[in-house]
Amino acid sequence: MSAFGKKGNAGGMKPGSRPAFGVARPMKGAGAGPRGGEQFPPIPGEAPAPRPAPAPSPSLAKPQSTSEAIDRLNERMAAINETNSEVGGFEASVHKIKEQVLPRLLERVDPEAAATLSKEELSEEFRPIIMEVLAELKVTLNRREQFALEKVLIDELLGFGPLEELLNDPDVSDIMVNGPDQTYIEKKGKLQLAPIRFRDEQHLFQIAQRIVNQVGRRVDQTTPLADARLKDGSRVNVIVPPLSLRGTAISIRKFSEKPITLDMLRDFGSMSDKMCTALKIAGACRMNIVISGGTGSGKTTMLNALSKMIDPGERVLTIEDAAELRLQQPHWLPLETRPPNLEGQGAITIGDLVKNALRMRPDRIILGEIRGAECFDLLAAMNTGHDGSMCTLHANSPRECLGRMENMILMGDIKIPKEAISRQIAESVDLIVQVKRLRDGSRRTTNITEVIGMEGDVIVTQELFKFEYLDESEDGKILGEFRASGLRPYTLEKARQFGFDQAYLEACL
Repeated sequence: MSAFGKKGNAGGMKPGSRPAFGVARPMKGAGAGPRGGEQFPPIPGEAPAPRPAPAPSPSLAKPQSTSEAIDRLNERMAAINETNSEVGGFEASVHKIKEQVLPRLLERVDPEAAATLSKEELSEEFRPIIMEVLAELKVTLNRREQFALEKVLIDELLGFGPLEELLNDPDVSDIMVNGPDQTYIEKKGKLQLAPIRFRDEQHLFQIAQRIVNQVGRRVDQTTPLADARLKDGSRVNVIVPPLSLRGTAISIRKFSEKPITLDMLRDFGSMSDKMCTALKIAGACRMNIVISGGTGSGKTTMLNALSKMIDPGERVLTIEDAAELRLQQPHWLPLETRPPNLEGQGAITIGDLVKNALRMRPDRIILGEIRGAECFDLLAAMNTGHDGSMCTLHANSPRECLGRMENMILMGDIKIPKEAISRQIAESVDLIVQVKRLRDGSRRTTNITEVIGMEGDVIVTQELFKFEYLDESEDGKILGEFRASGLRPYTLEKARQFGFDQAYLEACL
C-alpha cells in the first residue's frame, strides 16, 4: 500500500514512480492562453478562439429628447432579471460526471497525504486513479473531457471549487456569491451573472470555511461574520445563516497581480498628467494624505500606487483589519487586528496597533481604512513626527471626508471639544484625494483638495484639481475634463524642503 493511495499500484504504477503523462496545470486567466477566460482551457493543439473586434472610439452622443429618456425608464421597469445561473453544455456534463467520480476517488485517497502535495503533483497522482474509477463506472471520456474533469476534481479538493475559474480570470474584479444558486461578478465595472453553481448550501459553507481557516479566522453560527484574505491579497467577507437569509454569502474583492502605479492610472484615464505629477510629489514629500471615496471606487489601489513614491530608506508600518495593502516599498511591515475569541476576550483593535506602532520607530504609519475612534490615534501620529502618513475612509466628497473624521473621533470616549478636534484635523491633514466610480464603471480621481487651516470653527480647504462632467458617448462612456484651479498650493513649502517646489507649482497652475 502506498503512502498516498489506499490501494497500492493503482493503474500499474511502480511505487515512487511518476506517470509519463503531462502535468495538468490550473487555469491562469485570459492572459495565459488562447481561451483563458473560459472555465476550461483548451488542450494543447486545439485551435484558439477568434478574438472579438475592437470597439469603435467613443463619440459625443446626440442630445436625448424627453420621450427617449422616458422610454429608457419604461424599459428598465419592464426588464426581468434572471435570478438563477445555469451551467449548461460541456460544463454540465463534466460536473455531472464529477459528482459520480468524487466519492469513489475519496475512498482511494489518503487526505493527509494529498494535502501535502501541490496541484501539479496531485494531478500526476490522480490521473491513473481517475482512469480506474471511470473504468469501474463504465464511463468513456475523450481527452478534453478527461483534462476538464481532472481540473474540477483538484479544484474541489485543494482549491475553492467553482470559485477557482473566477479567481483565475484577470478580467473579474469582484465576486459576489448570494447562496449556492446565484453568483454575480464584476467585469470592467459592470455586474453580470456568472455561469457557476454550488451543489448545495453545505458545499458552499465548506468552501467559505476553507477560505477563512487559511488566515486563522473562523465562521459558524456563533461567529457568523468573518473578514479574511486570499494568498494573492484579495479581500474576502463571509456572512452565513442565520444572518444571511439566502444561505452563505461570500464577497471577494480581487486585486491586480501586477502592481498599479500612478502612471498606469493616468494612462487608464483616471487622472490627468498634471494630477499624476502632483500626487507623485505629494507622496515623495511626505505629505499627510487621506484618500476618500465610496465602496469599490479604487481607494486601496490609489494608496498602493502612492506607496511607490515612498523613499526606500523609510520604515513603513501598515495597520488593517484584514491585510490587503501591498505596498511597493522594501522596508514595509504589515500589522493586522485580531477579533475576540469565543469568550469575547483577546481582541486587538486598530487603535491598539497604532499606539504600539509608535514604539516601533516608524517613519510613516498607513491605515488601510479608518472607521471609528482610531482616527484620533492616526492624527496624533501625523502630529508627532510621522509625516507622510496615509489612510482611506468612506466619504462622497472632500468636505464630507472632513466631517466624517470629526464624527469618528466623537464616536470614541475622548472628551475633547469639537473645535479642538477640527483644529487637529486641519493641522494634521495636508491633502484629500477623492476617487469615485462613475456609472459607466470607470474610476476617476475627481478631486485633489488641500487642507489649509482654520477660519473660526470651520476647516478651510482649497481645491487644486477637479474632474468636470461634459457629456456621454454613444456607447455609454462618460466624457469629462480634468481641470486645475490655477491656485498657488498651500503645501508648496513642504515641496520646497525636498526640492520639488518648482515642479509642484507648474503642475498645479
